[in-house]
Amino acid sequence: MSETPSSSFSMIHPASSEGQAPSLRHLSVTHPVVAKRISFYKSGDPQFGGVRVVVNPRSCKTFDALLDSLSGKVPLPFGVRNISTPGGRHSITCLEQLEDGQSYLCSHSRRVQPVDLGKARRRPRPWHSSLATGTRVHHLPAAAALGMLRAPRRLLVFRNGDPGARRVVLLSRRVTQSFEALLQHLAEVMRCRVTKLFSTEGRKVSSLEAVIVSPGVVVAAGRERFKPGNYDIQKYLLPARLPWISHRVYPKGNTRSEGRKSGNWKVSITTSDLPNAGTSSQVYIILYGQWRSSAPIYLYGTDGARFQDGHEDIFTIMVGDIGTLFKIRIGHTNSGISPSWHCKQIQLWDMDSGKKFYIPVQRWLARDQEDGEICREFPVLNRGQPTLPVTVYEVHVATGELWNSGTVANVYISIYGKKGDTGSRQLFRSKSSINFLRGQTDTFSLEAVHLGDLYKIVMGHDGLGPGNGWFLDDVVIRDPTTNHEYAFFCHRWLDQGEDDGKIVRELYARDNNIVSARQKLERNRKETWAAESWKFMKGNTLQFYNKLTRGFVRLHPDGTVDAVGEKTDKYGLFDIIYNKGNICIFQSHEIRHLSLALNNGFVTGMASGGAATELRVRYQPNRCALLESAQVPGHTVIFDSHGKIADESSTGYAGLSKEFVVLVKGVFLNSAVVLLATSLCQALCLQPDGSCTGVGNQSEKSYWKVHKISAGVCMFESVKNARMYLRIKDGQCDGTGTGDSDCHFKIKKNLENASVSLESTKSPGLFVGLQSDGQVKPVVYTKHGNVFFYPQVIKFGRENPMGMSATPRKEEEKIQESRHQRETPPESGARGSSLSSAADSNRK
Repeated sequence: MSETPSSSFSMIHPASSEGQAPSLRHLSVTHPVVAKRISFYKSGDPQFGGVRVVVNPRSCKTFDALLDSLSGKVPLPFGVRNISTPGGRHSITCLEQLEDGQSYLCSHSRRVQPVDLGKARRRPRPWHSSLATGTRVHHLPAAAALGMLRAPRRLLVFRNGDPGARRVVLLSRRVTQSFEALLQHLAEVMRCRVTKLFSTEGRKVSSLEAVIVSPGVVVAAGRERFKPGNYDIQKYLLPARLPWISHRVYPKGNTRSEGRKSGNWKVSITTSDLPNAGTSSQVYIILYGQWRSSAPIYLYGTDGARFQDGHEDIFTIMVGDIGTLFKIRIGHTNSGISPSWHCKQIQLWDMDSGKKFYIPVQRWLARDQEDGEICREFPVLNRGQPTLPVTVYEVHVATGELWNSGTVANVYISIYGKKGDTGSRQLFRSKSSINFLRGQTDTFSLEAVHLGDLYKIVMGHDGLGPGNGWFLDDVVIRDPTTNHEYAFFCHRWLDQGEDDGKIVRELYARDNNIVSARQKLERNRKETWAAESWKFMKGNTLQFYNKLTRGFVRLHPDGTVDAVGEKTDKYGLFDIIYNKGNICIFQSHEIRHLSLALNNGFVTGMASGGAATELRVRYQPNRCALLESAQVPGHTVIFDSHGKIADESSTGYAGLSKEFVVLVKGVFLNSAVVLLATSLCQALCLQPDGSCTGVGNQSEKSYWKVHKISAGVCMFESVKNARMYLRIKDGQCDGTGTGDSDCHFKIKKNLENASVSLESTKSPGLFVGLQSDGQVKPVVYTKHGNVFFYPQVIKFGRENPMGMSATPRKEEEKIQESRHQRETPPESGARGSSLSSAADSNRK
């Protein structure tokens, strides 16, 4: 790190317990060197005010040294890996290409997003102090886990089962090209075979990104299992330079001079005299000022143990000019054999201005005490200025409904408001017995000095543990001080193997909760329509089941309509003879000249082709459909509890139903190709090893060919892997069947949601089911959804599926003629003729 003064330095000087201030040490005079004063900004982030760096041969001998120095100043997920001109068109590859007085953009990849430098150069407003300097802390797992914070550059590696065999490795660009390259490098350093990495608790670290966001320590192993040991992080890392601390730890009585306001502070911390109040962990402090915050500063010394029962520890730290102090954060890394800590009080002296601040703490910072938090925030009282209250925010985190959407990884959040941020906090103690399960909303409490209006959060996890991928639906934070709720929508994977591979996401608050809820509902409707739209292809034959009446919609010969039909009722079948987007005409399969219609808000049967017969299909998130008039939006097909048509405008909504479950005829015909969806975007899929999972993509790999054995009994053969059949045998469910009786399944149709369940004919009572991680196993039938599959027909079993309408050409021409007469004025015959031809051409 360069010794050149900048806006992002933090230093510490241990002082004696008597509080004696270090004396000045005059620096020797050196000859002047050629220097370039350059400003660096963050790619795509106009809110980052930039850092000004003096580049000379003494401070930055190589280009890589400059990149490492900037990585501690510019907050990027993987540090600064690329420098380019402001427009992002030309990359800088050596120090000679940098020009004095110019500005450049920093990024962690070759892809650069330009920023408005004029906006970025403006001085940040008071209270906008959200770690603008980028905290590079490899001893603080929460800070390392989130994308806005700098990932660790140094890694402590223990040999499995031998804590005495250890090495500190620099995570340079050369050794982090891939996970395999890192393992090979560690094998050379440790002089033993390295094929696996573990955390000190025994959790497997299975990827390069998991190493980068780890707490900065791993256990290297070969093919053997993890061996527990006394992997004491504190003991071996104390002699090394900690992030955001100067290269030197100045001994008592020494300091260095500064050419500007240095931000010297004396910090006195008193540990309580309660039993076991002292800690073996590493304690850090962060000061929040009017202009910015300091980096996390680790408080340690060279003259013995610190933070023991009833002792006062005094330090001198240097944080630069942060402006008027308004809050502090104190915490520790939860390391060592006795990490729990009870802090009695904290005193701060601004050695530049002489101001003193006293903070009565009297709190535990321990996982096994109080609320389990290991960091606390406290407001600082300044005369003439209001003191911010300490607020306990309610954080509601919703995990998605997709299979395998839950996670066992450690999840972190950082909340940003107009008056600062919370720092990275682990979400580990909620009202649920197990956190982050599929479809579950977990509620956490997060204590912090009030942040004002919230505008952003950063959510992420450390990528550790089996099944660490996570589908985050949304986060809602309630501020009890203002009773205001902030919604942060995600609806994306935080998974290295899904989506874009990111495990950290920035989410921004929506302006209006009502509008946001509507947008979320509309998004769910679109996703449901995308999954169900195949049912409304021209030529399909449908049935409409009403859950309120428990009957099917019927169109009688006299044109009357009800919703009390049986499943086998011939008047309850409808052919799709016209389809344009989600607008369809549903013609009676039995009475060819009548179609379902909405005429002046009244449900009836009318001749096909009229405007009243065009119905718009609107899907709801529960996979039920509404049938709305395309001519008069808002008028829908609706029935009362007796199955009779109703008018919602006159009778109200009580006892009425306008939602229908849509069933398609002829799905499981012989030789049909189907997809058995497990969610809106997942499907039952055969794995290369012969196992089956319910989290497959809805692609060709998830296609199954139907072999019909008898009425309602089928076999399912993988299209991608011929002669491999779905089966249940010996308590297992997989795709290694050969076509014998183990592969025969009875199709059980569920009218409530248009799904099917597959029951083994050889082992009655056992169904193909899904575990929470999406793995397939035989289960007993329940209504919890783990046995529900939503079939989609990729290819019908024969050219005209059973019940498919074979509408004559004359019928289509009659419909077109009716539409043409309705849309074209009588006096424009020639023009109407050309429009009719164009419409016919478009439909083709």
